[in-house]
Amino acid sequence: MIEATTPKYSLIERERRWLVDPRQRPDLGNLDHVLIEDQYISNTRMRLRRMTDSKTGLSVLKLTKKYECPDPLARPIVTAYLTEIEFEVFAKLDARSLAKKRYSVEGFSIDQFVGALDGLELAEIERSDEQMLRDLQPPAWAAAEVSADLRYQGGNLVIHGIPKD
Repeated sequence: MIEATTPKYSLIERERRWLVDPRQRPDLGNLDHVLIEDQYISNTRMRLRRMTDSKTGLSVLKLTKKYECPDPLARPIVTAYLTEIEFEVFAKLDARSLAKKRYSVEGFSIDQFVGALDGLELAEIERSDEQMLRDLQPPAWAAAEVSADLRYQGGNLVIHGIPKD
């Protein structure tokens, strides 16, 4: 069944990611952010996510699956938006959690991790056009690109912690 390897109803998420040098990036202190609380459901590629806006307090709830693929810059992804009741059903499953604050800076998202991953900061950017994404110059405060480094994917970070390199 081809649908199992090339998901019929998925979208292609095109993104690049970098480690952030906190000494070089703009100050985040007065910026609004979104608190992202992820639960990586054990033995799956499924992620349960609550995103809460710091300004309005409004939350978005979703269940997402990102598929493996040969190109780390273009990954099939499927997302279902959930009600609070649906979210609570999935929240009862065995999972590992992580949290981060997401800021919007110069067209990039900066994720500042809290808790067990405190100190890690990643920047990411998404583009629908593949060539535009590949040609994109990173911001001056980007320390190293980690787009192809599987250790910096959320599911691996939640299990193994911050890579030691």
